[in-house]
Amino acid sequence: MLLEQIQKANDIKSIEKEDYGLLAQEIREFLIEKISVTGGHLGSNLGTVELTMALHLSLDLPEDKIIWDVGHQAYTHKLLTGRREGFDTLRKFGGMSGFPKRKESDCDSFDTGHSSTSISAGLGLVKARDIQGEDYTVVSVIGDGALTGGMAYEALNNASKLEKNFIIVLNDNNMSISENVGGMSKYLNNIRTSTKYLDLKEGVYNTLRSLPNKGGDGMVQGIRRAKAGVKHLMIPGMFFEDMGITYLGPVDGHNIPEMLQAFKDAKRVRGAVIVHCMTQKGRGYEPAIRHPARFHGTEPFLIESGLPAHPRTKANYTDIFSTVMVKLAQRDERVVAITAAMPDGTGLKRFHNIFPDRFFDVGIAEEHAVTFAAGLAAGGMRPIVAIYSSFLQRAYDQILHDVCIQNLPVTFAIDRAGLVGSDGETHQGIFDLSFLSSIPNMHIMAPKNKWELSDMLKFAVNFGAPIAVRYPRGEAFDGLREYREPIALGRAEWIYKESEVVLLAVGSMVKTALEVRELLKEQGMSCSLVNARFVKPIDEEVLAEAAKDHQLFVTMEENVASGGYGEKVRESMDRRGLQARLISFTIPDAYVEHGNVDLLKKELGLDGESIARKIMGVENREG
Repeated sequence: MLLEQIQKANDIKSIEKEDYGLLAQEIREFLIEKISVTGGHLGSNLGTVELTMALHLSLDLPEDKIIWDVGHQAYTHKLLTGRREGFDTLRKFGGMSGFPKRKESDCDSFDTGHSSTSISAGLGLVKARDIQGEDYTVVSVIGDGALTGGMAYEALNNASKLEKNFIIVLNDNNMSISENVGGMSKYLNNIRTSTKYLDLKEGVYNTLRSLPNKGGDGMVQGIRRAKAGVKHLMIPGMFFEDMGITYLGPVDGHNIPEMLQAFKDAKRVRGAVIVHCMTQKGRGYEPAIRHPARFHGTEPFLIESGLPAHPRTKANYTDIFSTVMVKLAQRDERVVAITAAMPDGTGLKRFHNIFPDRFFDVGIAEEHAVTFAAGLAAGGMRPIVAIYSSFLQRAYDQILHDVCIQNLPVTFAIDRAGLVGSDGETHQGIFDLSFLSSIPNMHIMAPKNKWELSDMLKFAVNFGAPIAVRYPRGEAFDGLREYREPIALGRAEWIYKESEVVLLAVGSMVKTALEVRELLKEQGMSCSLVNARFVKPIDEEVLAEAAKDHQLFVTMEENVASGGYGEKVRESMDRRGLQARLISFTIPDAYVEHGNVDLLKKELGLDGESIARKIMGVENREG
């Protein structure tokens, strides 16, 4: 196997040119085999095998630097830098990250995970290089989907002023996660088909010149004077060239010799240069080509068919959201849905199919999504913005400035809230309760089960002010069906009402609280359970009521401690002079690495056994 010859960075340079195709095939087979077991980002990695090989053949790592935008496509890079053995533990707790990590390898020059950052980071490395008088090549790789993010344009604008070399590789597969949308996608498509323009131009000129009495010559000259305006629309790279950035391409992103020549040419440019590479997402594996969204981030699957190795038997929270959204839209013509390049991931594909005129995929542009929603709300609509928790962080200013200052009726459907698992630090949704709680006029809910998610969404749409519903990734809890009190602003729900210890659980932690309660009762302890429902505003009356016959309050949430539910309960207890003791189970002030969610909860002390054990220890000490 050729792949076995690659033990460290730059070993690929010992591979014979005629064997590049075979090595690419081996890499694809290796990735399919490993990811079918571990899960991970398959489609994007299969599409960038030759591109990555060409970069490694053109550069000297780690002296030269590659910054991978998002990092979904960095698996081949990891293979070519000697991390083949790490794929057995890919995305597992204590194992190899699915994203570039500086602490993992000196060939990973910048940690990534979110979109549209690579050009900014690369520009920073370029300036650091030049200030320190060093001489190495910096390459930022960005996808056509990530290029819809506003931050990418801010960086391009800044990069246009460079007088030293900076290479930007545009990996263009016409896909982000789902199919690309928007003006940049259309522009890049024009680049892909630009030969049509050239053929048309020559055909028109020749026809006009053939007119009698040379009448066509004057018309030709008139057209030539207008040509500058036309070429801005259709000639490859004019958008970038007009910004002051040299454009090379498009080149075949699966043709290694062609890319090697392009990268050689790019190195000679004084300033910023874009190398536009055309690739195919999922290349080499037919199921990934047919189903790009499913194989963007896939669970373990059967190689022969591409079907999940462990098919779901129960609906997840995203499925419930999908169903409820359609019902809401059927009942209220004001309901519109917005997503940022995630119609499949957020469960809005069905909504889009049924209500295409009321569905908006704005691309990878969370900031725009929120302000766009604010405009819709100001115009009399009831927008629902569906975004993953970790991505909503990007739109903090827009939530504060454009939605909440005006107290507009925008609903935020926050998917993947809490611990997400295998994607690690950049994707854990553990900050939303904190950063949203800091904003006046914002209201925050978290459902205990699938029926409550439905009830909360219905409440939110009719609420008339900014409101967020946060729910976790994975299978929707279907317990406690019989507990379904109507949703009321700022009101919690008693599940079990006893004495001694009261568990105050937020959203997904209600299920864990049930386990804690059973463990405590086995030890003879009396224990109540409250479903918090609202994190802002919290139910202070429930706290006052519980303080009458409970000596210990226990808050439970999948959020960092700072700014979370536990802090709010503490503040309320202190302000009202409630005498009960308080223990808060939260995520510590730290970033949580990748790993199975259940394992992460155990490591963080958020599993049922750990919580029960600590409560019993406190009770024994105090008793």
